[in-house]
Amino acid sequence: MPLPGTFFAQKKDGSTYYRASITYRSKHISLGSFLTEERASLAYQLAVLVLSDGKHFYDEPLQEIEAHKSIASVLSFEKWVMLINLRDHGMYCRNPIYLQKRFFFYYISASTALKFDVDDLFYYMNHKIMKRGGHLFVSDYGMQVNILSRYGIKNYAVSGRDFVFANHDTTDFRYGNINIVNHYHGVSKGLLRGQDVYTARIHINGDYIIGRYPTETEAAIAYNKAAETLRSQGICKDYPENYIEHVDAVEYASIYHRIRISRKLRSLHINAD
Repeated sequence: MPLPGTFFAQKKDGSTYYRASITYRSKHISLGSFLTEERASLAYQLAVLVLSDGKHFYDEPLQEIEAHKSIASVLSFEKWVMLINLRDHGMYCRNPIYLQKRFFFYYISASTALKFDVDDLFYYMNHKIMKRGGHLFVSDYGMQVNILSRYGIKNYAVSGRDFVFANHDTTDFRYGNINIVNHYHGVSKGLLRGQDVYTARIHINGDYIIGRYPTETEAAIAYNKAAETLRSQGICKDYPENYIEHVDAVEYASIYHRIRISRKLRSLHINAD
């Protein structure tokens, strides 16, 4: 007779293991795979404890894990968050999400919780966030997609220069907290005599100033013009192109031809590293 919440399973190579599951509010939930029936049963018992514990309600799951540290040793932290959210909010998410009134936490680890607007809930219920080399991304149609792209932030953007977190919390990805400063490659915003000015720079064997312009659009097009000029001079470097969606072809051509770029760049004849 199997222990409650457990069942025997077998791999293709003939080795055996045990699975644990629980049904809660008509929702059948897998708790994971375990080497022994006893450990699978313990996972089931802990899941029962979590789901039946109506005495404790916390602002976030990390506060509760301190009260039930033994849970994490058997149940995965992700599964634990899913169960807590189901108990407190009646919604089972396939990812480690914990709902709040107007936003939600997404736990990428037991020590790091990201905040998102509720508008993103459906997306992150179906897209698992992964972290590699300091970058946060999801798998979308077989491609790795940086989560910053949902805000119109390019892959080459640098936090603190091209975009900023308004409240200085780098885990807060709510739309109102992310301000894009520089939308285009090679363009940075600054002040000159109290007026906004956009400086376009391009890297050769160091950064060269292409020029300073009154609008971000002109600076972005100036960068494109500088890149094409350098390529025509034999400087073989893969400069990204700025795409300006709000400017049609006729207006783009007009700006491109009238915009001035550094004379030094026009007469540069060196090989880029």
